[in-house]
Amino acid sequence: MGKKSLKSWSFSSSSSTASSSSIPCSYPPLLHPDHSAATPSPKRKKCLQLLSFAAGSSVLIVCVVALVSYGSNSASRAGLDGNGDSGTRRGVSRGLAEGVSEKSSAAMLRSSSSYPWTNSMLLWQRTAFHFQPQKNWMNGQPCPTYYKGWYHLFYQYNPDSAVWGNITWGHAVSRDLVHWLYLPLALVPDRWYDANGAWTGSATTLPDGRLVMIYTGATMESVQVQNIAFPADPDDPLLVHWVKSESNPVMVPPPGIGLKDFRDPTTAWYVAADSAWRVAIGSKNDSQHHAGMVLVYRTTDFVSYELLQGVLHSVTGTGMWECVDFYPVSTESAVGLDTSAASGPGVKHVLKASMDDNRHDYYAIGTYAAVSNSWVPDDPDKDVGIGLRYDYGKYYASKTFYDPVKERRVLWGWIGETDSERTDLRKGWASLQTVPRTVLFDQKTGSNLLQWPVEEVESLRLSSQEFSNISITAGSVVPLDIGKATQLDIVVEFSVDEAALAGAIGADVGYNCSTSRGAAQRGVIGPFGLLVLADEDLSEQTAVYFYVARATDGSLSTHFCHDELRSSEANDVVKRVYGSLVPVLDGETLSVRILVDHSIVESFAQGGRTCITSRVYPTNAIFNRARLFLLNNATGVDVIATSVKIWQMNSAFIRPFYERDSASSIRTSKN
Repeated sequence: MGKKSLKSWSFSSSSSTASSSSIPCSYPPLLHPDHSAATPSPKRKKCLQLLSFAAGSSVLIVCVVALVSYGSNSASRAGLDGNGDSGTRRGVSRGLAEGVSEKSSAAMLRSSSSYPWTNSMLLWQRTAFHFQPQKNWMNGQPCPTYYKGWYHLFYQYNPDSAVWGNITWGHAVSRDLVHWLYLPLALVPDRWYDANGAWTGSATTLPDGRLVMIYTGATMESVQVQNIAFPADPDDPLLVHWVKSESNPVMVPPPGIGLKDFRDPTTAWYVAADSAWRVAIGSKNDSQHHAGMVLVYRTTDFVSYELLQGVLHSVTGTGMWECVDFYPVSTESAVGLDTSAASGPGVKHVLKASMDDNRHDYYAIGTYAAVSNSWVPDDPDKDVGIGLRYDYGKYYASKTFYDPVKERRVLWGWIGETDSERTDLRKGWASLQTVPRTVLFDQKTGSNLLQWPVEEVESLRLSSQEFSNISITAGSVVPLDIGKATQLDIVVEFSVDEAALAGAIGADVGYNCSTSRGAAQRGVIGPFGLLVLADEDLSEQTAVYFYVARATDGSLSTHFCHDELRSSEANDVVKRVYGSLVPVLDGETLSVRILVDHSIVESFAQGGRTCITSRVYPTNAIFNRARLFLLNNATGVDVIATSVKIWQMNSAFIRPFYERDSASSIRTSKN
């Protein structure tokens, strides 16, 4: 008896475009369903044609040509020349000329030679339970949301190539944030206002359940404008088809803002006292000492917007703020808050921005005052761009959303590549997402956030092994016989003798993970931790470790680090040491959770106070040759691994959406 074939959704750009263009672009304003969609006034049209901004004593007038026919061959949009050469030998920069952050690692790779990668090595790199498209390029910021029983992930995607370009919105759905199903493209760059890319956006769910997307479009002249899109069928829980408003663009760069410095709108939040919604957008002001800043707009219908006076916040010297996120956190309970939760007792607001200058995600916790359109950090020394980071590794362009089902705030982050583009083109894909993480205010320290993999990740745990009270003498490694070591969930607690800590007078002063020699640099109390994705003779290894050092005031401080310097024998990949301080309170043991998923290592120290993500490229420590070790390269203390728990992890089996999944969707929605 033959097997019944399963029909999946089409993934061609043309089919998605056709389905969108066949739907009239006449969605009613969200808060006024009895009125037809507003169209731009003559004054508005003129504004769109003559965008201007002040730059010193000169005025630049840029004409935006509307309704230009859009169509360029996929090779040019993907950045390939006529011979299909990605240009990596010439160190091509991608993204900067178009007005976004650098999307290539070519500038960081000084080697002109290419490592002889085999198909087997490249095949092994693809992960089992991290979200990534079936093929081609993906970057952040993602746009996650929840709608009618499904988690949705919209992501920046190039359907034509494994390098940045031709940015569209990819789309996938899941019931549990782990097992994802690919759907057709959601938005394609097919209008004059997004002809050079349908870039980052955010979803806002209204009290009546309707959904609106606000996203950045790059016009034919690469002017960054904000647009809105709506579900073509609000009753469709999969949100397969979308329409763009005839009112687009709904926001354009205001006077004084660079035409390429106005992007990435946040999820809107409702201010009851004002009876209006507010949306934040990242920008910069070079006339104010290269200050990064956040503009805020007010709207009542999501079609007309008013720029509020002043800025929400600004920090000099930090440059362009991309992918801004702004949301409340509870300081009194371990639950997430809706984005529109009002400020007040027991509520703080997190302001996060992705720094275009150094491509790191910084956040700060502070107090929001809607009436004055201002946000003030609790600690000015840890302000946005100069203080805390979500993740100290290969991590950028993150985005949170509020999950109303489990009352939690969930964070996504983009893991970029650090190999060469020629290798990405050969393997056929580039970049992926971290596992989704819950975000909470750390009530113990009162000064930072806690990030932790969503509980659904634990559903992938298979067989487990436990070890206890393993003594790791100074200068040694201890192998752990666990079998396969490429898909793991590891939880370890370490103990260091108190007397040894008290007597460690020679501990390093001013230690820094990033400027150290990694796990090879020995100190009195560190490094100690684990070696993951290591081969038998340790020629390849990725070290995840703690390092205890003296602070300048004489107190002990704990550093948490990733060392990639020996992670691969390949010469055409970037290898670094990442890390930062991690708060450790009196009476706490040192603990770490590590997720190993082929070429991705995500680590969470002290319950998620400090997190690090590494993208590594082993050549030997792959498949059955990967091993796991405990490490203690300190010179002055022995360390005890008091508890070691290791789970083998199953695959999430991420795949296309089939018709049978649609039937399941209907059954579930009726329950």
